[in-house]
Amino acid sequence: MPALFAFLFGVGLTPFLTYFLYKYKFWKPKGGKIALDGTPATTFNLLHEKREVGTPRAGGILVWGSVILTAGVFSLLDYLFPDSFYDLAFISREQTWLPLAALAAGALVGFMDDLYEVRGHGGMRLRWRLLVVIMVAFLCALWFYTKLDVSFVSFPYLNVPLELGILFIPLFIIVALALYAGSVIDGIDGLSGGIYATIFAAYAGIAFFQAQFDIAGFCAAVVGALLAFLWFNIPPARFYLSETGTMGLTLALTVVVFLTDARGAGRGLVALPIIALPLVATVLSLFLQIFGKKVLHRKILHIAPLHHHFEALGWPPYKVVMRYWVVAVICAIIGMSIALV
Repeated sequence: MPALFAFLFGVGLTPFLTYFLYKYKFWKPKGGKIALDGTPATTFNLLHEKREVGTPRAGGILVWGSVILTAGVFSLLDYLFPDSFYDLAFISREQTWLPLAALAAGALVGFMDDLYEVRGHGGMRLRWRLLVVIMVAFLCALWFYTKLDVSFVSFPYLNVPLELGILFIPLFIIVALALYAGSVIDGIDGLSGGIYATIFAAYAGIAFFQAQFDIAGFCAAVVGALLAFLWFNIPPARFYLSETGTMGLTLALTVVVFLTDARGAGRGLVALPIIALPLVATVLSLFLQIFGKKVLHRKILHIAPLHHHFEALGWPPYKVVMRYWVVAVICAIIGMSIALV
């Protein structure tokens, strides 16, 4: 039900969001991207420069807006008709306040970045965006540590959780940064929406079988909202997910991962590299390219991240996207199995 309602809200909100984004020309005033070494990203610009101008950013508003609207409607229905809608109201202090707060915080800061981008200021500097991710992750980790008494994680081959003590907080921050780094997968029409929907669907299943039904409902709402976004993001994209979508989603996902870990008698963290393998491959391809340039003084990939490398090899964008989707579904099934064993 949360997935269905979020999907319907997303579809219903799209005409209004489309009108707003196109009326105010919410896209980059100039196409092109700068590489990590400060030089123009020649290969990327050949592939995508023209498509970056004229297609609005901030499509992530559709995702987090639909999730918040779904949560609000179910909470209102629960208040008015508690006997009928109690089980559907998935907002609770114990399970979903934190991921919803992380989603909202990341979405707000991401929207500011998108706003600076479309106004020609180049967006927020990467160091400031990373600082925001660190701050939000620190506050969430502190909530786990002080309010939920969580300072442990699951670990393979151990019958009891691995106690980390205060080290739980830096681990939480590292995971948040790693997931945020993977958000550069938002580079081809339809790619990021399908990947994130699959990842959140896997964690909805994990939470459901752990009897953490509010977390499952939250993740399901995210999936429904992403599918509504994906309906309009399939080529040619009506808008891009961009920073307001990816920052909010990755921060919320970080919280969900730890909620479905040892605290939920599962292995949400151990399963993450498998469930989110497309994001992991994206991050590793960036490090590989940097290593090649700095140490070997040559490119290892035609272009990083990996999905653009496949484009540079001559794969049509739709082939890259659909093969990523197939891999993501397989990884989600394997990861769910590991998390629930």
